Parts: sequence; C-alpha cells; structure tokens
Amino acid sequence: MIVKGGYTNYGQEVGILMLETRFPRLPGDIGNAKTFPFPVMYLTISGASPTRIVKERDSTLLKPFIDGARELEERGVRAITTSCGFLALWQEELAAAVSIPLFTSSLIQIPFLFRIFGGRGTIGVLTARAQSLTQEHFAQCGANKLPIVIAGMDESPEFTRVFLEEANSKEDCTMDTDRVRDELILAAGRLIDEHPDIRAVVLECTNMPPFRKEIANKIGKPVFDIVTLTKFIYSGLVADWRI
Repeated sequence: MIVKGGYTNYGQEVGILMLETRFPRLPGDIGNAKTFPFPVMYLTISGASPTRIVKERDSTLLKPFIDGARELEERGVRAITTSCGFLALWQEELAAAVSIPLFTSSLIQIPFLFRIFGGRGTIGVLTARAQSLTQEHFAQCGANKLPIVIAGMDESPEFTRVFLEEANSKEDCTMDTDRVRDELILAAGRLIDEHPDIRAVVLECTNMPPFRKEIANKIGKPVFDIVTLTKFIYSGLVADWRI
C-alpha cells in the first residue's frame, strides 16, 4: 500500500478559525477540543476580538481570516469553520478563498431546516447580540428571504459581560455558568412564547452549545448550532456511518 504525505500533522480533518479571546470555553463550546469526538485544528486570528467582529464589523479583519483559512487548508484540513456566527457576513469571500468546504456560521442551517419542516412556520434564532445581526448576515447564508424570528442576549448581563464586554480582559476571565444558563433559558423561552409557530431554533453564538440540552428541554423544540453543523460536515468527510 502506498500512502501520500506532504504535511507535518495528520488526522485533523476540521480546522477552526478562532477569535482571540480569554473567556472560559466549556465542553460543548467550539473552542474546547473535548466538544468533538474527533481531532480538530485551531488557528487564532490575532486581534479578532468579539467587539471588532460583532459590534464593529471591522472589514480590515477579512484578509487575516482569508489568510488563516488558506493556512489551515495548507496544513491539510478538509473543512473549515469559525468560532463566531457573525462571521457569516463574510461567508462568500471566505469560502471562495479556499478549495475545501468552509462554513462560517450555524445560520447556514436555516434554509435546510425550513425545507425539512415543510416550509411551514418560522425558524427561531438565538443570538449573542440581536441589534448587530442583520439581513446581510442572513443573505450570505441564503436565509434572508425566509421567515426568521430573532431573540438576542443584548439585555442579559452575565452573558454580555463574559462573551462581549470582557472578552479580552486579562483581569476578568470568569463566568458564572448558572447565570449564563438561566439567561439563555429565559431568552429562549420568551422567543417561543412570542412565536409559537417556531419549528426549530438555531443558536448563532458558538458559546451557547454547552447549554443546548437545557434550552431544548425548556422550549420543547429541536435546537441546532455550530456543533451540530460541524459534526454533520465531518460525517460526510469521513464517510463513516458511525459518526
């Protein structure tokens, strides 16, 4: 048998472009390698803070992300994702920069979910910051013309402190997981109460999946996120029915 080389490391099929952060990342978070039942390769984009991506939409970061995606491809990964759903804004540019699958955001699942639920009802989105999530983000994912309802964590003090306001603080890298969980459950519950025709909920933020089970139990609806999407893509890459 002849095998092909060309790389330093092997077995990491999925590469993940990371924002530069210091907050805790629990199992279930895309930035915790224990989240996945397979090896992943991380690459941090220097200076890419949540503030610059989520609040400022800093276009000067597009090139570093393109360079990072190309570097991951050169290292041998077979698919690439990111650690922030707001990078959906650059889905087309980033995907065009490499020759392997690149999916920036869990929001890409919305058209698929709408179809499999028969094109009826709405798809709910729980996002880190509703006031920053625009039709441009949805358009990049092919979802801008679909019935979507949004709830944000804008008024959730612990979630905002941890993942947005204090994201790069050396002094405060703590998280009260009970408070974050309760804030997420409250926001998701309100979303369903206000929009009972929701068929499924997509978690935009990659820091939310550690609490997916609690959210799903509260709302009684299917919940999807960047982890469900990454596992789906990986299963196609390795063609293993056991994944």
